[in-house]
Amino acid sequence: MRVDKWLWCVRIYKTRNLAAEACDLGKVTKDNMPMKPSKEVNVGDILTINLNPLKKTVKVKDILKNRIGAKDVPIYMEDLTPQAEYDKVKMMHDMMFEKRDSHIGRPTKKDRRSIEKFKNREL
Repeated sequence: MRVDKWLWCVRIYKTRNLAAEACDLGKVTKDNMPMKPSKEVNVGDILTINLNPLKKTVKVKDILKNRIGAKDVPIYMEDLTPQAEYDKVKMMHDMMFEKRDSHIGRPTKKDRRSIEKFKNREL
């Protein structure tokens, strides 16, 4: 089975076209060698997929014919990504996310200026 089709079937990419583009850009590698979309994937292959900022490592457990439901993905793919990668992504998300208390209304002009001043100071 083609690697772009397999990546689409196991729901790593939403469309096969996105999977093919990722392969063309060198974001999908096997043994540190970029894979073309037409390369064959075999059982036991370990693929590294760069999903900025996450570097996902997966092992091909089985070849499939059609796209499958999310519940069935572990049958065909084993996720070998270290927990540290997921923690790094969560930390980046937490740092970028600004939380405001709910039910306090829109920020006032003074609040907005304070937020902008704070943001510019971080850079």
